[in-house]
Amino acid sequence: MKLRLWPDTLYGRLVLILVVGMFGGQLFTSTIWFETHDNRTLEIPARLFASRLADTARLLQHAPDDAARHAIIEQLGDARYRLHPIDAPAGPPAAPNRDSVAQRTVGNLLSGVIERRLGEPVEVRLLDAHLRDESGRHKGIFSLFDSRMPTGDFHVQLKVPNGPWLDVQANEGQAGMQTQPWSLVFDYLVRIYFVRLTAVFLLALVAVRFAVRPLKQLARAAEALGRNIYRSPLPVSGPLEVRTAAQSFNRMQEQLTEGIAARTRFLTAVSHDLRSPLTRLRLRAEMLPDPVWRERLRGDLDEMEAMVRATLHAVQGAEITEARHDIDLGSMLESLAEDAREAGHPVTVDGKIARPFPGYPRNLKRCLQNLVDNAIRYGGDAVIKISDTRQTVTVVISDNGPGIADEALLERVFEAYFRLETKHAEDARQDARQPTGTGLGLTIARSIAAAHGGTLILKNRQRGGLDAVLTLQRDS
Repeated sequence: MKLRLWPDTLYGRLVLILVVGMFGGQLFTSTIWFETHDNRTLEIPARLFASRLADTARLLQHAPDDAARHAIIEQLGDARYRLHPIDAPAGPPAAPNRDSVAQRTVGNLLSGVIERRLGEPVEVRLLDAHLRDESGRHKGIFSLFDSRMPTGDFHVQLKVPNGPWLDVQANEGQAGMQTQPWSLVFDYLVRIYFVRLTAVFLLALVAVRFAVRPLKQLARAAEALGRNIYRSPLPVSGPLEVRTAAQSFNRMQEQLTEGIAARTRFLTAVSHDLRSPLTRLRLRAEMLPDPVWRERLRGDLDEMEAMVRATLHAVQGAEITEARHDIDLGSMLESLAEDAREAGHPVTVDGKIARPFPGYPRNLKRCLQNLVDNAIRYGGDAVIKISDTRQTVTVVISDNGPGIADEALLERVFEAYFRLETKHAEDARQDARQPTGTGLGLTIARSIAAAHGGTLILKNRQRGGLDAVLTLQRDS
């Protein structure tokens, strides 16, 4: 299975963007935190060094002469604290190993501690201040991962009150304190990264779901519009973008309904206008002296009227203009079968439905009636079987006709005005007591099935005959 790094849904993409964005921001701010922690690690050695330097300056300040000062410097100096008197201060180094902000911070810290200890301002110039680990070098913020006790290296020049300038290079420790690098990093990752990212992830799941809910409602409304164009307009609520989309959707629905209504009015007008010339033709046909031609012309006129009427019914019948109701499909099918038996056609119903099906009664009855009529027309009889599950209701209407030998025609028969001529259908054409088809019954039936969120297909049976399989989807 191919791993999808980029989710396919808008919901997943927004959650991923929020979480990755938060992680990136946290990763960036982590460098600031580690840098600050690195500076705080230097603060303890700086304070210790400043206190020691202030004590040295106080001793040199009160020394009686230069010889005494030289003796004090000799006594106080060691390998980690080197003192050298100088005539004048040196300039700042050309390429300091720390940025100017950090240099000023440490310099201000040293000056503040020394001035408080001596009780008067003292001129202090910081030339260098940095941390180094046990190996003698410093890795910056990365030393927190492997250095247990970093020490501070300092290079300053100090003007002793009433005394000379002093150049001091010192290495100061952490006053016996040890850092626990991996423990520190783990604690930071768990408390900051894990806790915060978990909180953001959970918040994103809730917030994004709430944000995309109007889009899901719009998608469900678009799907429902395909089944019932006369459904209630979509509520205009939510953010501005969602309200704009809902208003556009409602305007589209209104335009579609107006277009369908105009088409229906047009076809109704055409049907009405055609009746007058058809009536005149029928009257003139009755005046023909030849009974054979009179009968043929009468049949053609009957077929023309049936096609006009069927076209109008096709437009009106596939439109959903009623509200959904719970339908007892079993009773509806039994009623259709009883009507067919009264007309002399053997139709049976097998199976039952466990619970009512929510649908459009008039349209669904028309769909089933068309399928039963087709089975009778091409097979002479019909066997109806019902099966019901939690999500679907399946109605199979079978006949004992010849079926459709050409598999390609199993789909073409759903096209408008397409008719298959079989011997039984031809006999029905010659028998005025049996209705003849116009090629619109299956077209209307499939449209109504789609309006219910279902499907309608035809299948040849192995032992002859045809199955019309109507599958209807329940909402839940």
